[in-house]
Amino acid sequence: MERVRKALLLVAVACALAPVAAAGGSLPLPTRLADALAVGGNSTADSGAIAIDLDTGQVLFARHPDLPLAPASNEKLTVTFAALRELGSDYRFATEVLATGTQVGAVWRGNVYLKGFGDPSLTSLGLSRLATQLHQLGITRITGRVLADESWFDARRTAPGWKPSFYVNECPPLSALEVNGDVVDGYVSLEPALSSATLFKQLLKKHGIASGEVASGTAPTSANALAVTESEPLSSIIDEMDRNSDNFVAEMLVKDLGAQIGGAGTTAAGVAVVRSDLASAGVPLAGVRLADGSGLSELDRLTPRAVATLLLDAWNDPKLKTVFWHALPVAGISGTLEDRMETPPARGNVRAKTGTTDLASALSGYAGTRFVFAVLQNGSPVHDTLARKAQDRFATALASAAEQVQ
Repeated sequence: MERVRKALLLVAVACALAPVAAAGGSLPLPTRLADALAVGGNSTADSGAIAIDLDTGQVLFARHPDLPLAPASNEKLTVTFAALRELGSDYRFATEVLATGTQVGAVWRGNVYLKGFGDPSLTSLGLSRLATQLHQLGITRITGRVLADESWFDARRTAPGWKPSFYVNECPPLSALEVNGDVVDGYVSLEPALSSATLFKQLLKKHGIASGEVASGTAPTSANALAVTESEPLSSIIDEMDRNSDNFVAEMLVKDLGAQIGGAGTTAAGVAVVRSDLASAGVPLAGVRLADGSGLSELDRLTPRAVATLLLDAWNDPKLKTVFWHALPVAGISGTLEDRMETPPARGNVRAKTGTTDLASALSGYAGTRFVFAVLQNGSPVHDTLARKAQDRFATALASAAEQVQ
């Protein structure tokens, strides 16, 4: 009899709980998104989130959408946006060999200048191509020096608002002329231009070309161009930057924008170009402050609405959409999201940019082809594990809703 009573009690409890479970599965999307963010450990007062329907532009959920927050590497989205708008996905960065003097037989009588134009992806192979071109000109000796020309950028190696520990540890020194990410013999070079010219001199020797000493120098406007090598298209460089959250590439691109568009190869000039592009796209800039390209700066501030509006504009721009979409990490599959959201419905369906510093954690991107979202969380310090849990739940709820409407 006691067994019968227990069995009946279990049935009664199950029946009582069943409607609740069913109701929970059909909760309105805004409620599910609010529940997803309900992860303790970080202050809701220092966090913001927004979700927008890509088809209608309707805001489906918003919590502190206009709160200025440290964005961490979500800052790179602004650089991606501006670089693609200003330079185009097919843009290639050049590195040149310029020279003063003249060629007499197999001898170049004068100096040669290795001049960088801010290629963040320059490698030893690129320098070797330059040496090959000089060899093809019949040159076997350079009487003058090999001069490193990094004048395309200013001489500042960092960006405003960085902690001292970020220099080298989070981003190598910035220079218009660098090779192999500033790494020489396993160490970060503090003089990237000179290190690049030294490597070039070594490669010249391998190609049978003797040359003078290495030094710094700026090529005169009258210098002759002897050789040039170009990077892969900007789209490929942006893929690397966003998928792996590469701080160095982001900072180089900001200075490139300054040099190409803003009139000076400085972070400030580049940031001004980025801000102008955001404004022209209708991104709300109240409370927005841009100080660098990577998001390392403690001065950076973005709002969830600004980030989501940027992503929405990129989605609606045929020139940006495919490149932007392709560059973002894919949940459970690639980049900084490879080990997050590893099961359906988020896996393979959420594409988003991550962001992490000790003060900020962020995730912004697309859920399927239906929703755009931004989640920015701050703290002193931020509890990154719990912040990521909330972000992943939020994105997963959107991915689930996206599946249901397709």
